[in-house]
Amino acid sequence: MRKDITVGAETRSGRGKNEARRLRAAGSTPGVLYGVTDTSVAVAVNPKEIGRILNSKTGQNTIFNLSLTGGETTPVMVIDWQSDPIKNTLLHVDLKRIDLAQRISVKVPVHTTGEPAGVKLQGGLHEVITREIEIECLPDDIPEHFTVDVSQLMIGQSIRAGALELTGSIKLVSNPDAVISHVVAMKAETTEAAPAAEGAAPATAEPEVIKKGKKEEEGAAPAEEKKKK
Repeated sequence: MRKDITVGAETRSGRGKNEARRLRAAGSTPGVLYGVTDTSVAVAVNPKEIGRILNSKTGQNTIFNLSLTGGETTPVMVIDWQSDPIKNTLLHVDLKRIDLAQRISVKVPVHTTGEPAGVKLQGGLHEVITREIEIECLPDDIPEHFTVDVSQLMIGQSIRAGALELTGSIKLVSNPDAVISHVVAMKAETTEAAPAAEGAAPATAEPEVIKKGKKEEEGAAPAEEKKKK
């Protein structure tokens, strides 16, 4: 989705790890601008401005203007980026020039609305299977998201990607049979005890102390008879 946002960028001649560290220490993030033409440009951008774009509702699908110091101003998209896993700071960003007259492929989130009748009336379980689909369209037609109403779904019914309402230049790239969401029956968990064999008495081990006691009693009787004799 195209936004009326302009981010400033400075061209840089130096490359490599040392140059990247210097830029980050100065509060900038190194990046590369490419696409449309064969010319790629090494740039430095404000990480906070790029972060706000990535964290917006349109996220990576946001088309904004990049204004190079003393150079071109062109619509771009964030294609890839690297973040520090601990500090969560932006380490590098890849920006692509966008030709607004050319179709592009993007992935768009799919949201569901409503409570399925199969959950309310039949006690079923609603599952969301696919949370984003891939489409192809003109840059200005990229939607923020798709919304599907699941309130009529009963147990065993589903909504597939091919049922989504597409407008303007949008064409579906994902498999039209991909399930967006469905309602399934709850699985009853049953535990069955193993039946005992017919006529078999439960085996009980006689305590060892009792066994010893019997042996002692059996051996004591002859000894007493000897004494009497």
